[in-house]
Amino acid sequence: MKRFWFFVLGCGMLLSAFAQEKKYSMYAVGFYNLENLFDTIHDEGKNDYEYLPQGTGRWNGLKYFSKLKNMSTVLSELGTDRLPNVGAAVIGVSEVENARALTDLVNQPALQKKGMRFVHIEGPDTRGVDCALLYNPQLFTPAKSFLKPYVFEPVDTTYKTRGFLTVQGTLAGDSITFIVCHWPSRFAGSYHRELAGKQVKVLKDSILASNPQMKVIVMGDMNDDPFNASMAKELSAKKEIEKVGRDDMFNPWWSILTDKGQGTLLYDGKWNLFDQIVVSPNLLNKKGERDFSTLKFFKNEIFMRDYLFQTEGKYKGNIKRTTASGVWLNGYSDHLPVVIYLLKEKK
Repeated sequence: MKRFWFFVLGCGMLLSAFAQEKKYSMYAVGFYNLENLFDTIHDEGKNDYEYLPQGTGRWNGLKYFSKLKNMSTVLSELGTDRLPNVGAAVIGVSEVENARALTDLVNQPALQKKGMRFVHIEGPDTRGVDCALLYNPQLFTPAKSFLKPYVFEPVDTTYKTRGFLTVQGTLAGDSITFIVCHWPSRFAGSYHRELAGKQVKVLKDSILASNPQMKVIVMGDMNDDPFNASMAKELSAKKEIEKVGRDDMFNPWWSILTDKGQGTLLYDGKWNLFDQIVVSPNLLNKKGERDFSTLKFFKNEIFMRDYLFQTEGKYKGNIKRTTASGVWLNGYSDHLPVVIYLLKEKK
């Protein structure tokens, strides 16, 4: 009997040693609201007059290319806290005017050396801002993309705003869908964002119904906090992994805001966390499982750098945005970026 238990103990130690020798690949997925990345050329039918040389913002080549440089600095550093010299495989962005601005963005040296590309579909937003997906082609391969329109209910064809950019492809050998969002503003009222949450859930559910193995990641500037109805009820994005059901999603940002008091947008001295990345159940390990045979959620964080904050003057301590009160600050955005990390076991 003693020999038998010694044999079992020996096998257990051996299995534990093998488990410790497992190697994993890590992938970063980010999101960043670029806060009005407009070029200096008028787009027909778009209300972009503020961002023209003769407009109220006196937007010109100097300001535009400084903005591009600043944006590319942040985007190139996303994910490098855990993946130095690699950064993010995929980054959703919002508030970009058009493909021309995106081309200028990925041609900035910081992104060009990574070979970053983008997926963009021109949307109906009257102000002219769209969502896009930047990606590293060495890590993510897009296969299909479409823009799912936001539909006002009851139907109103005059209400035109950002749709839901949906990009499907392959990451780490897994089929994955990214849905990039910029939900209606706070000025529009909660009802409009709740509609967005409901419509994105229908989209997500239909994708999973056709392919249950498809991983789905919804990201964006939701203009709501994790506990607001659009996210918690309509999208059904849960705070705790163990409470995520088959038709739900997991929202790791909930506890960062409510428990740690951290956010991505500072207004009147109070943090909101509007910028979120939420994941489908098949990206989760539940009940203590450590199954990384396919991509699984690992960590999430708000991207922080000292240069993203004002260090002096009347706005000291605030996020350093491009302009404030009509003054050009040569800053970044009024939002902080967010990033999640995924793990997959190496074969």
